[in-house]
Amino acid sequence: MVSRSIAADGAEGRELVSRITDAGVGQVHLQFSDVLGTVKTVTIPASGLAAALEHGVWFDGSSVEGFTRTAESDMYLIPDPGTLQVLPWAAEPTARLICWARTPDGEPYSGDPRGALQRAVDHAAGLGYEYLVGPEIEFFLLERDAGGTPRARPDDGAGYFDVTGVGSTDLRHAMLAAAASAGVEINSAHHEVAPGQHEVDLGAGPALAAADAVVTFRLAMQAVAQRAGLIASFMPKPFNDQPGSGMHVHQSLARVAGGNAFAGADDYGLSDVAKHFIAGQLHHAAGMCLVLAPLVNSYKRLVRGLEAPIFLSWARTNRGALVRVPHVSRTQAARVELRSPDPSCNPYLAFAVMLRCGLDGIERRLPLPPPVEEALYGFDEVELERRNVGLLPDNLKDAVDACADDEVVRDALGDNLADRFLEAKRAEWREYRGQVTGWELERYLEQA
Repeated sequence: MVSRSIAADGAEGRELVSRITDAGVGQVHLQFSDVLGTVKTVTIPASGLAAALEHGVWFDGSSVEGFTRTAESDMYLIPDPGTLQVLPWAAEPTARLICWARTPDGEPYSGDPRGALQRAVDHAAGLGYEYLVGPEIEFFLLERDAGGTPRARPDDGAGYFDVTGVGSTDLRHAMLAAAASAGVEINSAHHEVAPGQHEVDLGAGPALAAADAVVTFRLAMQAVAQRAGLIASFMPKPFNDQPGSGMHVHQSLARVAGGNAFAGADDYGLSDVAKHFIAGQLHHAAGMCLVLAPLVNSYKRLVRGLEAPIFLSWARTNRGALVRVPHVSRTQAARVELRSPDPSCNPYLAFAVMLRCGLDGIERRLPLPPPVEEALYGFDEVELERRNVGLLPDNLKDAVDACADDEVVRDALGDNLADRFLEAKRAEWREYRGQVTGWELERYLEQA
């Protein structure tokens, strides 16, 4: 049985039970993520919540991607009381609790992605920092035509910051309302460049809560879209001739003693801590790439000539840079934006490696190279080498190799998660390599 020390205390448990009773909840979803970021759920009756909070809920981890071998399959889910939400999109009153995965003796399970982020957060706290992130999530809202091909709705052919038709606008409002009702703080939303493409900027907050918010946001968008007969797609690059979808992440470190550790007095408004943090992320950018852009399809977005970053550089005005320093009106709002993540990533693992790599720059006092404000896409290889500007991996295999060779990234994940994540991504690459695409058939089938 799971140790009592990791469960909710009695008063806290009674308060949660009272909340779901008052809401008329009949079922409670206990949710956790596998190594790939897929949400898994064990459902219990509301009457079983008190026992779940006190003792945890057993599940078989042997069939969960990245979890245990069959011989070590017994796992327990321990609900995090602070994540209780009544799901507004459920047909019947249903609650959700995000859980920690624990071994039968109550120890944190090394293969729990949420646990990996907690370890990174604890590492930052030991250095006197709290990691704050604000994700900007892009996605497509699509329907299928009579032949089953996905496309934008006819009234959603707008462009950047344009207004869509009434139907699409109302649906997006309903989706955002559902996410907000589920506890996701939303700063703003707007139409993106491509038809059917949208961006929603989430409120900045502590990394663990922000990762929970990303998971909840994706579930809300997909659930409401599905009920409307549509698809909310977080695929990084669904169309050949349209921009891809990213998940730019604004980051800062708050000092545990108070104040923004990134705020400084130089021309960019950055402190030495912020510069070392950026240097750490640039140094480990190739190693992080697999976690931040985890699909074969991710590398169709990260190509030269588009706004998505491929160059290991930083800047303020240059949106082709990997790390951008936004203009801010207040010193205490100083932050940096990492532009390589995409919305298919596991946010727990993404934020964990981003934090640990940035902290590595601080701990080793890595020097920050000069900013590059010029458009890098016109530079040839000689000029890039002269400026000491490297490139991100341009395919999944190279990203796998870079991740496997980066000790800081592997340590952030932990051996268990790192091995299973790399194994899954190598298998994905092998499967992809064996596929014959429509492009190949069109180009080569009748070639003399």
